[in-house]
Amino acid sequence: MRSLDSAREVCERFHPGLVKALGELTFAEREAPGSPVIDLFREHGGVGLLVPTEHGGHGADPVQAVRVMRAIGSMSPSLAAAATMHHFTAATLYALAPTEGRLTGAQIDVLKSVVPDRKIMASGWAEGRTEQNILMPAVTAVAAPGGYTLSGTKKPCSLSKSMDYLTASIAVPGPTGEPELAMAIIPADSPGISVHPFWGNDVLAAAESDEVRLENVFVPEDLIIRTTEEDPERMEALQLAGFVWFELLISSGYAGAAAALVEKVLQRRRGSATDQIQLVVKVESAFAVLEGAARAVLDGVDGEEAVAAALVARFAAQQAIAESTATALELLGGLDFITSSDSARLASGVRPLAFHPPSRASVAEALIAYCAGDALVLA
Repeated sequence: MRSLDSAREVCERFHPGLVKALGELTFAEREAPGSPVIDLFREHGGVGLLVPTEHGGHGADPVQAVRVMRAIGSMSPSLAAAATMHHFTAATLYALAPTEGRLTGAQIDVLKSVVPDRKIMASGWAEGRTEQNILMPAVTAVAAPGGYTLSGTKKPCSLSKSMDYLTASIAVPGPTGEPELAMAIIPADSPGISVHPFWGNDVLAAAESDEVRLENVFVPEDLIIRTTEEDPERMEALQLAGFVWFELLISSGYAGAAAALVEKVLQRRRGSATDQIQLVVKVESAFAVLEGAARAVLDGVDGEEAVAAALVARFAAQQAIAESTATALELLGGLDFITSSDSARLASGVRPLAFHPPSRASVAEALIAYCAGDALVLA
């Protein structure tokens, strides 16, 4: 399919050989527990997609990034889900780097090591907890000499077995004693971090989405990114930016998986020309709305306007993806379903988009209020 070929060409420019390496595995091998797809992602420069060029990365813009994620999703929905967690974490952290004084030496050292050492960053934010805002702290922090001890759990936590760093939103005492939002960068080999089985579904099984527990994990002060008096709103702005990146990247991966199923329909000439073009229009529109939101961000839209655009795009894509995969599976027919589980797993692999926060129900009133002219307030 032409648009998927184009997305794969963009992926090839940023990650030479990745699509080919993924294609040398069967779909079942790509999606199985213990799959090598995350290792392939690491080997082919995947970690550097959103890392700025001054830190050795590719510095991809939002439009390029969603195209890369579409290509990856078309090959391995599991990898797309896992890679999203690294990418939106990177986008958030590196947004701090250009301004002198915002980061400590230790924090800068972490950022400088990601690309040359192929470090993978997992997210310990609230994403994954039912009906929870991904911007809310998921880990408790208790002051300790020289830093904080962190306790909590993240389940599911993609990249749980491959991560080199875990990032987590935490609440720490501010200058007035009131809690304020901060971000912790936690080396994955820190004492007190453990990984436990959690993911019990065959769908997206290669994303390593198990439970990560933190039990009194010490993190030094210089690996805690805090709000400053000179820049009191920076954490909120950064988290909003991370929110936008997350919604666009995760949705684009699922849009790629849906397109891969439609590609099968076209290759096998299943259904009438009318059936096929209706299917193409549906799946192409799912990605077009995501790319449109990404282009708006590229053109300078930010803040709550960008968040609203990302949410509208995500929910529009979510509906179109669900409809197009159901139709594609029907057109591929019973014999395809009987003789191989690949199409059924691909169709099932897009459904988790509905489970990523925020749910439509949880933000419906906030979006309606925003459309009516009020501020966008995500509870």
